[in-house]
Amino acid sequence: MTVMLTVTVVLAAGIGVSLGLLGGGGSILAVPLLVYLAGLPAKPAIATSLLVVSVTAAIGVVPHALAGRVRWRTGLLFGTAGMAGAYTGGRISGTIPDAVLLTGFALLMLATAIAMLRGRPAAPGRPVRPSPAWRTVLTGTATGLVAGLLGAGGGFLIVPALVLLGGLTMPVAIGTSLLVIAAQSAAGLAGHLSSVQIPWGTAAAVTAAAVTGSLLGARLSGRVPATTLRAAFGWLVVVMGVLVLAGQLPDRCWSPPAQWASIGVLATGIVGVVLTGLRRRAAAGGVRR
Repeated sequence: MTVMLTVTVVLAAGIGVSLGLLGGGGSILAVPLLVYLAGLPAKPAIATSLLVVSVTAAIGVVPHALAGRVRWRTGLLFGTAGMAGAYTGGRISGTIPDAVLLTGFALLMLATAIAMLRGRPAAPGRPVRPSPAWRTVLTGTATGLVAGLLGAGGGFLIVPALVLLGGLTMPVAIGTSLLVIAAQSAAGLAGHLSSVQIPWGTAAAVTAAAVTGSLLGARLSGRVPATTLRAAFGWLVVVMGVLVLAGQLPDRCWSPPAQWASIGVLATGIVGVVLTGLRRRAAAGGVRR
């Protein structure tokens, strides 16, 4: 295993933690990881990220389900609609240039981060009335299309939708989102397989690390202050979105030192998110009696 692949696998475990803990963040971090560290072209990286996230989410949903944090009916309705959109997005993706996909990916990251940083928790004691089924289906199709097209945007679009449309609490929305993400990512992957070859060795190593991290994240879910993690992860996504945009600059503007600096920022950001959550959990535990 090369040094870069080893670093990729280690950071993939951190991505798994974010997926199990927040119900999102898997592919939005996996694609840059696979492109800039593992050295994959954009389209194979997107397809591989869908494979990694699909398997990781499918396994990660188990501890949430055992803890009663999965709403199966809502998740299956949303996920079934998302699969159609994800498959369509995966098919379309093969006709779009890599630079356009990565630029769109970076803009999605920045928009998602801004929404996360500006978002406020709902006022306590104010239940949200579930929207009609047709609106849930329409929203699921739209988020699936984005996930299949760009290999990202699943969890951080699905969780807010489940809270606002399904009236779910945040912990239940996180657990349910993993069910949806697993379905959407699998459908998006199916759409990509007609035009993309997946590096199975890299995919297997990254998936194993991400699954391990997701199981840890699921155990922490509900114990770490969501507002703290949302803010920390939002800033991480901002940094990574800027780095992906920078990667589209001409080669003369993107020297090896700049690449290594980007890797350092990525590693620091992921580790920072995990450590912040753990510190907050410890502090919260000290307050409880």
